[in-house]
Amino acid sequence: MKRSWNTLSQQSNGLYAVADFERAAYRLVTEQVLYAGDRGTRVAYHLVEDHFDDFVAALAPLGIRLDRNAHYRYVVALPAHGEGSPVTLDETLLLLVLRQRYDEAMRQGQIEDQGEVIVELPELQEAYQALVGRPMPETGALRTLARTLRRWGVCRLVDSEADDPQPFHLRVRPAIVEVVGETWLQRLDQHNRDEDEDAVEATEDDDAAA
Repeated sequence: MKRSWNTLSQQSNGLYAVADFERAAYRLVTEQVLYAGDRGTRVAYHLVEDHFDDFVAALAPLGIRLDRNAHYRYVVALPAHGEGSPVTLDETLLLLVLRQRYDEAMRQGQIEDQGEVIVELPELQEAYQALVGRPMPETGALRTLARTLRRWGVCRLVDSEADDPQPFHLRVRPAIVEVVGETWLQRLDQHNRDEDEDAVEATEDDDAAA
């Protein structure tokens, strides 16, 4: 660590306590992304931004690196060696589809001021089927998946108005560019290999039982 939390607290002249630095570091590890524009994370964001090098030094021994985006004002914590929290296949597939929709919106200049991209359900359903080759999860399951993705700072679910035929839409957040990178493609490949191996084993078991 470049400087201790106690030293930084003393240098802040009472503005920040040691616990503030500890909480901000913990939130980086558990929530992965801190946005300046979010009410729940803006204090932690500014604390990390003001002492960025110290947080980089503090998290490096944990195998976590920090990136920051000055334009959209967020900081993101990423595993330095590519391993992250275990994810399900459904989570991986939805993340990859949302990343594709974000990239497409970037190419077409459809990014909002805060770097977010709106994805309506019909658009998501079409993209999911085209990219994944399977039906999109049902509405209830999709809500559950979106809540998980929100914890990772890459997506928000927004309920629609009463007169809207769609129950909600998704807002893909800019940190998806850092969070969903090459590692996620590798995870998808691993999932596919595991499924292929399971299918082969099932066929061999059926042949043995015949």
